[in-house]
Amino acid sequence: MSSLLQKIKDLQDVNSLSKHEQIVNGIIDAIDSGILKVGDKLPSINEMVAKIGYARKTFVKAYTELKERGLVESKNLKGYYIISEETNVKLKVALILFAFHSFQEDFYNTFRKELGKKYHIDIFFHHNNLTLLKTIIDNISRKYGMYVIAPIQEKEVPSMMKQIPSDRLLIVDRYLKMPKDYSYISQEFEEVTYQKLVELTPQIRKYKKFVLFFKKNSDFPPEILYAFDRYVKDFQINGEVLTSYEPNTLKKSTAYFSISDTQLWKVLKDARKMEYRIGADIGILAHDDNIVKEIAFGGITTISTDFTEIAKKAALFVKEGKSIQEIVPTHLRQRNSL
Repeated sequence: MSSLLQKIKDLQDVNSLSKHEQIVNGIIDAIDSGILKVGDKLPSINEMVAKIGYARKTFVKAYTELKERGLVESKNLKGYYIISEETNVKLKVALILFAFHSFQEDFYNTFRKELGKKYHIDIFFHHNNLTLLKTIIDNISRKYGMYVIAPIQEKEVPSMMKQIPSDRLLIVDRYLKMPKDYSYISQEFEEVTYQKLVELTPQIRKYKKFVLFFKKNSDFPPEILYAFDRYVKDFQINGEVLTSYEPNTLKKSTAYFSISDTQLWKVLKDARKMEYRIGADIGILAHDDNIVKEIAFGGITTISTDFTEIAKKAALFVKEGKSIQEIVPTHLRQRNSL
């Protein structure tokens, strides 16, 4: 303990450092020099107050920052312990997504690039499972400096989110009604999907039937189904909803709307096998754009937001902590598939 205290006292004459920064840097120096190792217990806040003489709140702030960097963990009634020697990490970030779909991979890669090497990111997937999401949040609560979460839109979820302070949490992708001090960067699905389908009406009317692949109780936004049902009713389109695509069931003069890339690739595989012309014999519309859809089969028409832009805004929130409440625009990218 004496060596650690000396590290902190050595920084007391450094005018550029605040008192809590002296404590943080002193502990980091002690880790770097081998005085503290993983598993070592830090002096209690009361001990620090007695030996160093700073206010209790100063040590609470310093220990909190060390926790947010992923260097220290507090154990109830047992104190604070060193859990990492990666002192170059500025902040430890928890990222919780639905699953590693291609568009969420784009989000992650951009998010990672924008934050840089000084931010440590741990990624978790809840797969639209409420129990799993609760378990993840319970396990990681109070262990990270920032949380970026794509939530499940269920009534139980806001109370889970409230375990995390509003200045540490950013909700992304799906909108969740939360107290006004919580930040979000979300999509709107129902009205925007409906309007994009309206724009595509001349192309959709080329086909005798319009089929949506939609599986309930999946991670598909239910608002897309609501928009589809409204659209086919309002415009008297011969519409049908199927839970999935069964191989070898492709029909000519049909336009297919796929939210899932898995269903999309099955349709495209059969189209090639059956020598159907995409954009003529059958139509294809997909949700969530990526570079493959831009290129494959002369280009797939998509309804999608810009996930790289969401990722850039999310990274800025993590770095600066400024509140943001934004519904991001959704784009219709018309290509040759309809």
